Amino acid sequence: MLKRKLGKTGLDVSAVGMGTWNIGNQWGELDEKQVYDTIQTAYSQGITVFDTADAYGIPGGCSEERLGQALKGMRENVVFISKFGNWAKRFGGAMQFTCADIVIEACHASLFRLQTNYLDVALCHLNDLKPEETEPWLDGLDELKQRGLIHHYGISTDDLNVLKEFNRRGSCEVVELDYSLINKAPETNGMLDYCLNNNIGVLVRGPLAQGILSGHYTRETHFTDTIRTPFNEGGSAREVYLQKMDRLDRIIAAAGRENLIETSLRYILNHPCQPVVIPGAKSPKQAIANAAAGSALLEDELYAKLKAC
Repeated sequence: MLKRKLGKTGLDVSAVGMGTWNIGNQWGELDEKQVYDTIQTAYSQGITVFDTADAYGIPGGCSEERLGQALKGMRENVVFISKFGNWAKRFGGAMQFTCADIVIEACHASLFRLQTNYLDVALCHLNDLKPEETEPWLDGLDELKQRGLIHHYGISTDDLNVLKEFNRRGSCEVVELDYSLINKAPETNGMLDYCLNNNIGVLVRGPLAQGILSGHYTRETHFTDTIRTPFNEGGSAREVYLQKMDRLDRIIAAAGRENLIETSLRYILNHPCQPVVIPGAKSPKQAIANAAAGSALLEDELYAKLKAC
């Protein structure tokens, strides 16, 4: 497993981490044994970064609870990254982070569910954070850092203006963004350049584009999980899904016989800003496949072909 520094945090981490949105039953039911086996397999394969959020799971917080239980006794060997800000948003009752104390309370709740007394990295989970909302977040996160309850902090966003505003004190150390062979927007919208120039660590969510880059789905696939049902025939995101599948065809043509999962993850890892990818996994087999991608980078010729497609 390749290692890299996560920006100015100085943390030595595995190039491939594990996202845990899908271990909380939002992407289909998973029993606890399967979840624990998957997480522990990821760890055994050299994965040391585990990303979660208070809003992940049904009920909310389920992913944090399962992650904390699965890695009990291994805390000093792993990096826990959690996010808060979206709690109950999908039910229409999102918390309003209007003062630092609410940020601090949200962090305490995450620590309890994860069975830990600190987070390696805490992230604001509001992609569309407004400028006037930034101050309470920065005050709260600075206070948490002073208390030793978090070691580093940042934001999950795909908006460069939001990132710049959040970094106005120069204290943002990590950003989590959506980036894949299907969504290359960060290469051209300034996000990756800004992170590189400001030594901000980059965590990449969605590196397999919600599983599309696994090669397991077709235009006829009928999704049953709560996240991807809009992709189905007649769904609100059907057109978007078909466009993604068209792009997938071009990627496969460019990659030839290469392993699609491995190629997709390594494409991200090749970027000069040294991203860490955090694909999800629902089984030990998937965790092993993800981890294997972290053993090397793409050859320059293939990287150039994929960059152009």
